[in-house]
Amino acid sequence: MPFQKIQAEKLSQSVVRQIELLVLRGVLRPGERLPSERDLSERLGISRPLLRDALANLQDSGLLISRPGAGVYVADVLGSAFSPALIALFAAHDEAVFDYIAFRRDLEGLAAERAARLGTETDLKVIATIFAKMEAAHQKRDPTDEAELDAEFHMAIIEASHNVVMLHMMRSMFDLLRQGVFYNRQVMFKNRMTRDHLLAQHRAIHLAIQGRDGAVARLAVSTHLDFVEQSLTEQVRAARHEDVARQRLEHEQTR
Repeated sequence: MPFQKIQAEKLSQSVVRQIELLVLRGVLRPGERLPSERDLSERLGISRPLLRDALANLQDSGLLISRPGAGVYVADVLGSAFSPALIALFAAHDEAVFDYIAFRRDLEGLAAERAARLGTETDLKVIATIFAKMEAAHQKRDPTDEAELDAEFHMAIIEASHNVVMLHMMRSMFDLLRQGVFYNRQVMFKNRMTRDHLLAQHRAIHLAIQGRDGAVARLAVSTHLDFVEQSLTEQVRAARHEDVARQRLEHEQTR
């Protein structure tokens, strides 16, 4: 008969599974430091030797890394999502920028629709909290904080969609965006009028999700990313025109 005796799961394996799920669900994030060994063993209610066994297992699997004298961290599991050669290729060609926006339009529209339908009340509070911070940052002359909160707002919506595959895929894409691989968000947020439009678009997304209207949320995301695409197109055109103008100036100065 194809039956085997049931064996109780080792305590250390239970710890492994708990930490794996926290990483999978996006609760523990890449680069985040775990509590100290003493603190973590007390929280989990296990001995420190058992905890060390579990952490060693997770380090062997590549999910955690130990930094001597600094502690144990969640590994940058997203760092290998794209090879350095592909990242360089993305950065070198405008075609990748607009494909990236199209990719975001499709997936984030779906995420917003799912967040409106599946997000818990706590998920919606997180989104509302970040949007309130965006409104406060909008009053500052320096757009740095608002640009950073922009990424956090979109990631909160993706987290509220409760799809772990989408979560990790989009988190890796936003990491590249933060690095300026696709385009410089700071440049876009420097223009006051553009900032006003972006905030209004984020407000529309926010209100649709809070109102549990998935169709409107999806449309609001599409409208927002259409605007981003248009703004980037205008930036590219303006840069090209400036290059031509400088060539004309140099030519005039040498005549």
